[in-house]
Amino acid sequence: MSRIGRPAGPAEATEEVVLTAALDLLLVEGVAALTPQRLHQETGVSRSTIYRHWPTSTEVLAALIDVAPPPQVAPTGDPAHDLHVAVDQLCDRLRDKPVSAFLRALVSVDDLRGRYVADIERPFREALRATGVGRQQRDDAIAAIVGPLLADAVLADASPARARAHRAVDLHLAALSTGDAS
Repeated sequence: MSRIGRPAGPAEATEEVVLTAALDLLLVEGVAALTPQRLHQETGVSRSTIYRHWPTSTEVLAALIDVAPPPQVAPTGDPAHDLHVAVDQLCDRLRDKPVSAFLRALVSVDDLRGRYVADIERPFREALRATGVGRQQRDDAIAAIVGPLLADAVLADASPARARAHRAVDLHLAALSTGDAS
């Protein structure tokens, strides 16, 4: 049985055209450029299609997050190795302009910012679970490792300090193994 009416989502080609233009606009002009009118001007896709599927800049940002999931690496069970791999992946992502631009754009969008940061923190959480320490200790370690990298990318517009993050991993793992972490 076929359904009458419009499909639930945009056609794949339309979505690709609109979201590619949205990413370009975000990188060049910032989140304020992610309006349906501006996307129509850039793509030629009808305004009604854009309004129907992405009525606000927040919806456009959410769609961009959905089509660009973070890289997934299976944990090895060795927390030190897994955390160092996660640091390298995050530093590589933050070095790329789209991730930094996303983070800047998400500063004012609480629900999306939390979702995006949770995706960034996921490999760190998984690696630290293997240590068997409590949630608070894991949260503290993640804040000490990931927080400065995000600050470098978002606030300082600088390359992430990879060596510093690796030192933070080693320091926190040493503290966790000796029971010195609070």
